[in-house]
Amino acid sequence: MMRAIGVWCVLALCGLLIGMAGYCYFENMSLPDAYVNAAMILSGMGPLGELRTTAGKVFAGSYAIFSGLIIVIATSFVLAPIFHRMLHHFHVETTEND
Repeated sequence: MMRAIGVWCVLALCGLLIGMAGYCYFENMSLPDAYVNAAMILSGMGPLGELRTTAGKVFAGSYAIFSGLIIVIATSFVLAPIFHRMLHHFHVETTEND
């Protein structure tokens, strides 16, 4: 279970770093502004500031789609062991009677 949470944290951190790099590069934002915009999109809240460049808008849209997928994938990494244990709990071993 802790390994799954670790994978979730790594995926979230990688997604956050990608977003920060994109906002710094395409919108020339400072690191704190890039961080808050990337964090807001990654959490599903949406960007804070208005985007000025076309490249920044394309990046923000692509990053929003990417962020949605990251959330689904990371959540599945955390929930998979839980569901796996539940399925093992309900599994009934059958034996053949001759």
